[in-house]
Amino acid sequence: MEENLEPQGTQDNNRIIPVNIEEQMKTAYIDYSMSVIVGRALPDVRDGLKPVHRRILYAMNELGLNANKPYKKSARVVGEVLGKYHPHGDSSVYDAMVRMAQEWSMRYRMVDGQGNFGNQDGDGPAAMRYTEVRLQKLAEHMLDDIEKDTVDFQLNFDDSEKEPTILPTRIPQLLVNGSSGIAVGMATSIMPHNLSEVIDGCVAYIENNDITIDELMQHVKAPDFPTGGIIYGMEGIKAGMHTGRGRVVVRGRVQVDTKPSGREQIVITEVPYQVNRDALTNRIGELVNNKIIEGIVHVNNESNKDGTRVVLDLKRDAIANVVINQLYKHTDLQTSFGINNVAIVKGRPRVLSVKDMISEFVEFRHEVVVRRTKFELKEAEKRAHILQGYLIALDHLDEVIRLIRSSATPDIAKENLINAGWGLDEIQAKAILELRLQRLTGMEREKIKEEYEELMKLIAHLKDILSNETLRFDIIKTELLEIKQKFGDERNTEITYLNDEVSIKDLIKEEDVVITISHLGYIKRTSADEFRAQKRGGRGVRGGKTRDEDYIEHLFVASTHHTLLFFTEKGRCYWLNVYEIPEGEKTGKGRAIQNLMQLPPDDKIRAIIDIKDLKDEEFVKAHNILLCTKKGIIKKTSLSDFSRPRQTGVNAITIVEGDQLLEAKLTDGTSEIMLAVKSGRAIRFSEEKVRATGRGAIGVGGIEVDDENDEVIGMICVSTNAEITPGVLVVSEKGFGKRTAVDEYRFTNRGGKGVKTINITDKTGNLVGLLDVFENEDLLITCKSGITIRMPVSGISELGRAAQGVKLIRIDEGDEIAAITKVDEQEEEEIEETENTEAGTQIEGATESQDNATSSGDQQSDDNNNEGTEESTEEN
Repeated sequence: MEENLEPQGTQDNNRIIPVNIEEQMKTAYIDYSMSVIVGRALPDVRDGLKPVHRRILYAMNELGLNANKPYKKSARVVGEVLGKYHPHGDSSVYDAMVRMAQEWSMRYRMVDGQGNFGNQDGDGPAAMRYTEVRLQKLAEHMLDDIEKDTVDFQLNFDDSEKEPTILPTRIPQLLVNGSSGIAVGMATSIMPHNLSEVIDGCVAYIENNDITIDELMQHVKAPDFPTGGIIYGMEGIKAGMHTGRGRVVVRGRVQVDTKPSGREQIVITEVPYQVNRDALTNRIGELVNNKIIEGIVHVNNESNKDGTRVVLDLKRDAIANVVINQLYKHTDLQTSFGINNVAIVKGRPRVLSVKDMISEFVEFRHEVVVRRTKFELKEAEKRAHILQGYLIALDHLDEVIRLIRSSATPDIAKENLINAGWGLDEIQAKAILELRLQRLTGMEREKIKEEYEELMKLIAHLKDILSNETLRFDIIKTELLEIKQKFGDERNTEITYLNDEVSIKDLIKEEDVVITISHLGYIKRTSADEFRAQKRGGRGVRGGKTRDEDYIEHLFVASTHHTLLFFTEKGRCYWLNVYEIPEGEKTGKGRAIQNLMQLPPDDKIRAIIDIKDLKDEEFVKAHNILLCTKKGIIKKTSLSDFSRPRQTGVNAITIVEGDQLLEAKLTDGTSEIMLAVKSGRAIRFSEEKVRATGRGAIGVGGIEVDDENDEVIGMICVSTNAEITPGVLVVSEKGFGKRTAVDEYRFTNRGGKGVKTINITDKTGNLVGLLDVFENEDLLITCKSGITIRMPVSGISELGRAAQGVKLIRIDEGDEIAAITKVDEQEEEEIEETENTEAGTQIEGATESQDNATSSGDQQSDDNNNEGTEESTEEN
């Protein structure tokens, strides 16, 4: 036995190669890691696909599963991919294909699925034997021209089939749909983007290869997620665009609705990318149960196939903004994603900026166009060569027929044609022998000539493309813009900038808006254009839908770029940018003002001042805030004391018990002040009579208010520096009004009783409004019922201060005027009938009723004019 073993052992020793185990493990691990990096986990920068996705799309294309063909079972496709190209588990293929069919996973889906492909709540798809698939129309453009030698093919795992190493995509897939994967020692996380924006970026790069990344970001603004949401801040995205590594913070979209009972509810209509809605709902429930989030009574996921809807019912005293901020802090309603743009470039992994990704894609498209053109040229030249042979044969038709008939075999006939001296080669001779006899008719001969001429033009064009780089890039640009036209869409994900990143005002369109605040504290802004002008005495249109006990109390016009100073009846001041006020329909109720500023429940807004720019030091120092109370107290404070906004507000005036702040005005120090009381008296004195005091002061007497039932209803400040002096407009609660010249009110010291400003009767009701107006302005009058009318000031009669006035608006029984305000620009178009059915139906004979109102009002004012003057004289 030993003799036999010795030679055997010697023989084995000769076959054993000693290796260093450390080197062997290093080599084996590197081989494995490169296989995972290149062949599994990272996308190729050119078509943006990993091998499994590429193989799925190619296999579906080979099966003929185009967008206009019937669906096939998913199991059929998975089997095709496994058997021919991808020898791995079937779940890996099916999971990848399912994701390409989910509209919440892919910004632009590649696979059109039929059946249950799961949902955003975490439910999985049905088994592959139940679902069916075909290609999306967009995915077909990933495979355009694959048969034209545009890309290299390689043998599959068992050398029985060929598969493409890359797809000749017309779509910048890597940026458009993004990619994520964990390899060995590295990972990738590329965000999806908007197709239109990415194509615009590609076109901009083609037109200028030296374009900067900041210039590219004017086109490719930020990621665009399939589930929408709101991007919160751009700093991390900017870093990702420049370096390939960054961070994007995404918030879900929420809205605050008010139920008929008056309680508010928060409705989540969009969740951040890859957030499970059921998990989010459960998490909110846990936080409420653990008392981490206060103010929520009930949470329910009401989402369905039509979209996301997670409803949170709030407690009656809960402030929606506070709850929303807690949700952002403690739940996945705010999520951050790391940007890590790693992709395979020329066989190696590389971190890429947005410009790198676009340039690599454009370079690849250029290569595809060149290879396609060469292939088409080669095919065109082949065909032209054969047609040239046909034309030679047709020119010598009788000799060709005789020669073929006299040949014993086809091979001899072919040799005879080649040797006949007409310049035919073997390919042409073979084609002539295969020519059908019907092609020898006169019409067919013409078709051959036409085809040959067209081919010669095509060959010249293709050669021109190959010799002209500019032309090639024009073709790339044209094909990209065709894709944009077919499949481009609007952004899903909104972009918001943080205050320290950019001036938000630069992003907001500057326009005039109408701000309305109701008696119960609901605020909204509406485009001023929605209120169309009507003639005096018209019916009006509905300016705000309110609850039975609510009505519009403040209504004024401001620019979206301005800041509003809100003064409350308890004498506090709050700040709010106009663009921060929620936009609402003209007939909408708006948002509770407590959700926009920290206003105590027992306080309410009394006056609003519109400031263009609080940071303009020169303007701030040159202006004052003038405040007055219902009991006739007046106070002046420098605007600079109000130029530093605080979230909790500041004290503007100390209010004594039983009094309330009524009005606040912006003045330049040289104004004339007018105060009016409910009983119909008004006083005029100089602003200089009121000395400036600090924010905490009480103020001084402005007009004497004797009767307990009487009170100040308004204050106007007329600048003495103005070129044109405004008129004084007074309006009574039952719709009567008039204009009077300022000079009709004599100067007095502050604190006096004043003079008569309107003749108060049961028909007019008490005085409710005092405004300074110009003829080119429009007036907006709002009733407690919500009816609003817009009319030109020039249409209101100018009468003496003691007159009763004319009828401005017809008011229903029990209704009263709640607010009056001015609009700077008068609309040219005037309508006599409302088109808003919610304001009541169109009124028949509206013109007639308006004319009657006008004439009776004018007559009444004339009748009362003299009488009012006498009364005024006695009083004075």
